[in-house]
Amino acid sequence: MKNVTLSSGKVIGKGQPCYIIAEIGINHNGSLDVAKQLVDEGANAKADAVKFQKRTPELCVPLDQWEIQRDTPWGRMSYIDYKRKTEFGNLEYSAIDQHAKQRGIDWFASPWDVDSVDFLEHFSPVLYKLASASLTDLELIEKILHTGRPLMISTGMSTVKEITDTVAFIKNFDENYPLMIAHSTSAYPCKPEELNLSMIRTLGEMFPDTPIGYSGHETGLATTVAAVALGATFVERHFTLDRAMWGSDHAASVEPQGLARLVKDIRDVEIAAGDGIKKVYEAEISQMKKLRKHISAEYSV
Repeated sequence: MKNVTLSSGKVIGKGQPCYIIAEIGINHNGSLDVAKQLVDEGANAKADAVKFQKRTPELCVPLDQWEIQRDTPWGRMSYIDYKRKTEFGNLEYSAIDQHAKQRGIDWFASPWDVDSVDFLEHFSPVLYKLASASLTDLELIEKILHTGRPLMISTGMSTVKEITDTVAFIKNFDENYPLMIAHSTSAYPCKPEELNLSMIRTLGEMFPDTPIGYSGHETGLATTVAAVALGATFVERHFTLDRAMWGSDHAASVEPQGLARLVKDIRDVEIAAGDGIKKVYEAEISQMKKLRKHISAEYSV
């Protein structure tokens, strides 16, 4: 496996600590103060990174959806105005960039259109994440590839052919491009029976030179920890201050206490995995002498 080294110095891949991403997305609800609080909580939980989403509403919202009225925390407004309201610009992202650096946590974003890549390039992100919905958007992928920055792709709502075609497109651009692939199921929240965590191993067999991870949208924590035990070298979970907040992603998100627990449990699993070499630990010897009838000569003294 070819590990991926980020500009922050973090390394993603086999033999490295799982890279844990707290996905803020649009859970800031257009508030810079909330975004900063989420960065703080991500850092407090010892996550490796926080992630946002960046869209150019005029490019991402279909024209026939622009004037559909929607009830929002800011009153009733058109869908396009709502999407504009929840997007951050240069002022907000400059503040986020500075705040994340002060807290010592990586930050990056999922661009949903080519203009958003140009926007994010001003902040030299440690990597780009391609949302599952964008897996077949070759124009967007090529735009990201020309930046040369590591690319993490998510495979929800995708067929095996779509995944292999996209990986082939990236490899044709550059055989050694720093690529990571996340297993995902695009359901919010996702039922346990639809998580299909065994795909982590399947993707590892399909792409043995590429770090494989997991982007989860379930409500519990155990299955994300299990993903690490199954070989995920990075994990991503949506993250919010309060699951009861207004917005589409909050219900499938982890709150600060849950994120801290998730990070701790993942680190415990990594420690517990050991090296696979059988040994007798010092703590076992007293039990051996107390309970065994026949003790090996090396321990009988």
